[in-house]
Amino acid sequence: MRISIAILFAGAVLLAGCSQKPSDSAAGLASVWTGGNVQRGMSAVSRFGCGSCHTIGGLSSAHGMVGPPLTGIRNRMYVAGMLPNNPGNIIQWIYDPKSVNPKTVMPKVGLSRQDATDIAAYLYSQ
Repeated sequence: MRISIAILFAGAVLLAGCSQKPSDSAAGLASVWTGGNVQRGMSAVSRFGCGSCHTIGGLSSAHGMVGPPLTGIRNRMYVAGMLPNNPGNIIQWIYDPKSVNPKTVMPKVGLSRQDATDIAAYLYSQ
């Protein structure tokens, strides 16, 4: 039986406790799930200009139309149209998209592994 990351994530949010705001729970779980830092991820998304190509939740300046929207990515089955959606795959895709698909138009922008991990945490928190 396949269970989507969205279902696992939603269950974990519920288990995290009802006393937290949902956004706080989602951010905390995204950090645990990926090993990244949501706040650093939001900063990295801005610093590396991800919003010039993508629409990204939580960032009013991120409304690019070149790549797919990244809002709600934790609810998707696949990343990059071919990888099962899990933290390791999304981190690799963000870090070095050409290692996954040499023909992708998504550039390798010079992120460190930690930057990619933090960005993944931010995206999963949205």
